[in-house]
Amino acid sequence: MISAAAPAKINLGLAVGPLRPDGLHEVATIIQRLDLADTVSLEHAATLTVDGFPADTLVRGALEALARAAGVEPRWRARIVKRIPVAAGLGGGSSDAASALRLGNALLAEPLSSGRLGELARGLGSDVPFFLDPGPKLATGDGTTLEPADLPQDYSVVLLLAHGAHKPSTASVYARFEPEAGFEERRERLRALAAAGRGADLGALPGNDLAHSPYAERLRALGAFHAEVSGAGPTVYGLFVDRERARAARAALEGLGTTWLAAPAW
Repeated sequence: MISAAAPAKINLGLAVGPLRPDGLHEVATIIQRLDLADTVSLEHAATLTVDGFPADTLVRGALEALARAAGVEPRWRARIVKRIPVAAGLGGGSSDAASALRLGNALLAEPLSSGRLGELARGLGSDVPFFLDPGPKLATGDGTTLEPADLPQDYSVVLLLAHGAHKPSTASVYARFEPEAGFEERRERLRALAAAGRGADLGALPGNDLAHSPYAERLRALGAFHAEVSGAGPTVYGLFVDRERARAARAALEGLGTTWLAAPAW
């Protein structure tokens, strides 16, 4: 059996624009991995089974797609150890699927090329391609056009999933979205930050056009230099220069829901 970490992600700024001809919205966002992670394990088996997370559909779908592309039967046993909350805007399902693709590909007698693996990932969901390769990325277009972004990694991240927080499907959140003026300007701000390298000022990130939370202001009051909802939510994050101040902020929020103290992961 081989295993891999499947890290969570946060969206450092999320600019959402008008509908594209394919019915999806133009977006621009910087995606950053965190050290909060699920674990996905895989081994050869007589049939395809996925253990550990009964609600899974993405890992199974990823392995079925991989088998079809490789011209083999999907004969693997996968196991998922979940640590990332489900439907929280942290990309756990997409990350699990990407890890399953990489692990399954490694077990093939004739592995697929990285380009073919990327095509399979894009067919599974807009966040899946991001998790195939390391490092933060600028995502544009429909969210699957990815460019490396060598950004600062020396901060701490406080995550809050408030009690009772729930969001509809990401598709329904986008369906209700009405574009605001200034998308191009916010997209260019993200492009400039992504190009600035390790010296980028993450405090200059734009907000999240898609989702908002009063808890972001609470995190800023507790010392976060940037705080927003991740993706379509509902998880809220705050970025802190000082880890002890981040610990204190997490303690101050504990009565509001489930909290985590995390760090950027490459």
